[in-house]
Amino acid sequence: MVILGLARQGVALARYLAEQGAEVVVSDRQTAAALAPQIAALAGLPIEFVLGGHPDSLLDGADLLCLSGGVAADLPLARQARARCILLSNDSQIFLEVVPADVTVIGITGSAGKTTTTTLVGRMCQTAFVGGNIGRPLIGDLARLHSGDVVVMELSSFQLEIMTRAPQVAAVLNITPNHLDRHGSMAAYAEAKSRILRHQGQGGVAVLGRDDPGAMALAPLARGPVHYFSAAGPVADGAFVDGERLMLARDGQAEAVATLADIELRGRHNLLNVLAAIAISAAAGAAPEAIRAGLVGFRGVAHRLELVREQGGVRWYNDSIATAPERVQAALRSFDEPIVLLLGGRDKNLPWDDLARLVSTRVKAAVLFGEAAPLIERALAAAGVPAERRPRFHGLAQAVTAAAGLAQPGDVVLLSPGATGYDEFKDFAERGDRFKEWVKEL
Repeated sequence: MVILGLARQGVALARYLAEQGAEVVVSDRQTAAALAPQIAALAGLPIEFVLGGHPDSLLDGADLLCLSGGVAADLPLARQARARCILLSNDSQIFLEVVPADVTVIGITGSAGKTTTTTLVGRMCQTAFVGGNIGRPLIGDLARLHSGDVVVMELSSFQLEIMTRAPQVAAVLNITPNHLDRHGSMAAYAEAKSRILRHQGQGGVAVLGRDDPGAMALAPLARGPVHYFSAAGPVADGAFVDGERLMLARDGQAEAVATLADIELRGRHNLLNVLAAIAISAAAGAAPEAIRAGLVGFRGVAHRLELVREQGGVRWYNDSIATAPERVQAALRSFDEPIVLLLGGRDKNLPWDDLARLVSTRVKAAVLFGEAAPLIERALAAAGVPAERRPRFHGLAQAVTAAAGLAQPGDVVLLSPGATGYDEFKDFAERGDRFKEWVKEL
């Protein structure tokens, strides 16, 4: 068996397969020196390492090619594998193939809100087994699972596009433009997401965002009951808002499980994340009292509208997870204060026009940085944002300094970049961490 990519998922899967007696070859484009910690973590296991590239000879004798999350499914080696009828898989697929039938597995996907919702469902279901795309490969937990346990998996489009298994409870929060640089079109992106329903068993439950057209378009694919969540009106099965109450509906009968005052997160998008978590947790069997207990005290996940500090009457927020323009729009709508917005990074071939129009009416100044800055600048100019309200800088550090000079007491400075951080950082988390460091040094 060949594994491409030696990050968290690759390490966990290599360990599992080797311990099961498989002949394992791990390949990564990085060198042995760069991967020393990962190699050390697998010391003592009969694993062959092929580093510095992915030679065609890797497929000789292989019966399975496993792709880590960051490895594209259209990589030349993956295309060759398909041509040679070698199966493609990943750690999440293998987990779903071997997890005991008496363990309830919840899978959550969507263009935005996956990590917040996944984390909250873990709290509501009172389980320690929360992982997947959220950063923890669950295949390493197989030996610890017992009958009746609940597992909560965040699943990305990158993982789903090659998967042929799906969890018992499968949730699609929303489908909006994202990762078009990887998938090539919205149709291909939505197709990848749809696999969480296409491959679900007859006894599975689907949970869909009723207010999102992309999620609702997948409803005909559901093979079992469908539950919904909505901030716009009642649902027969799922979760909705009634005045100040958060309602859980089952078979047309609804009861209040919490109130709006119990939500400590900003923004309508986070209200939808909370409603999704209620609907998903209930579909998995969580009791109403456990659902409310999981919500109370939940202050969110790092890099998602995270308050960094207040200095001189200015509040600084880290929303580095916002790697698509639509997520920036959701963040902007979470504030009533004047906003100095930090926008930039590496573009994912996504449309900027709608965000530019919102910036023109809602943002005091947009401080641009990174590779995408010229692209964003053109969109803002076309939307009528004057040059003095869209200063441009090379990197995020300079943008932070500029934002500090522009902000006045009562303002919010918001890092919600709308693009990835790969032009300057390892990922969105490193970008957010560096942002927090620079802000605290002001």
